[in-house]
Amino acid sequence: MIANLNGVYETVEYRDSSSLQLYDNTDYEAYPRHWHTCIEIIMPAHNSYSLECDGQKCTLQEGDILFICPGALHSLEACEGQRWIFQAEMSSVTQLSDVEAYLTILYPALIISPTTSPEIYDDVHRLFSEIVREYRQEEVFFEASIYSKLMEMMVLIRRNHAANTSPLGASGSKQREYMDKFMDVCNFINEHCTEDLTLDMVADRAGFSKYHFSRLFKQFTNISFYKYLNQKRIENAEKLLIRPEMSVTEASLASGFTSLSSFIRMFKLIKGCTPSEYRAMYNL
Repeated sequence: MIANLNGVYETVEYRDSSSLQLYDNTDYEAYPRHWHTCIEIIMPAHNSYSLECDGQKCTLQEGDILFICPGALHSLEACEGQRWIFQAEMSSVTQLSDVEAYLTILYPALIISPTTSPEIYDDVHRLFSEIVREYRQEEVFFEASIYSKLMEMMVLIRRNHAANTSPLGASGSKQREYMDKFMDVCNFINEHCTEDLTLDMVADRAGFSKYHFSRLFKQFTNISFYKYLNQKRIENAEKLLIRPEMSVTEASLASGFTSLSSFIRMFKLIKGCTPSEYRAMYNL
């Protein structure tokens, strides 16, 4: 299933003239630790499916739907059975600030099942089944139709997540208020990640003490403020590194890092390869 793997980075081979790929996977084959820029949705059709995402192991049951966010390191175990594996490039829709911020809060992955999300599972399952059908039939405007269904799934998940997930033990209205606030925080960091942002600065903007903010931020995003900030800086650096006129040092400074050594260390920690190795993937 993985056709192009350079280190831990997968270059996804999308369907001709589209930014989508769907596998009806029945192979008893393990797939090594890797990441890619697209979102990946996995649904076992027959038998369970075991995998690891961002260091956490999980087993999907038949009908469970797993969303793996762009950039998340994951590996898949060899399992008997059948599963649908869908991949979609998100660069066009992540230009919508709400989408990018919410993918951050979902990172690295989210399981939708009858147990975890009974209010929306049937609708999400129906939409995913429609995506499979659209992809296989390839009628006119099938790509636009698939993206519209993908966005509809994300809206359902977003609204359900805010209303029914309470990591803080808050009421539904308070939970939604916190969710909206932290999506605003994520949008702010996304826009200003190359600047000299500090925990105190962002916490003050959110209206919390830095200690309370740190705790809430990690509960909503599953990572610390500084890890998230560094991830966004690395994402910015990725875009710069594919420009042949941009040196590694220039990409480092332009992405908010104060030293080349810290940039190289953080890039390898997050992406599993050095900036130079990343550039080599594009034959620059």
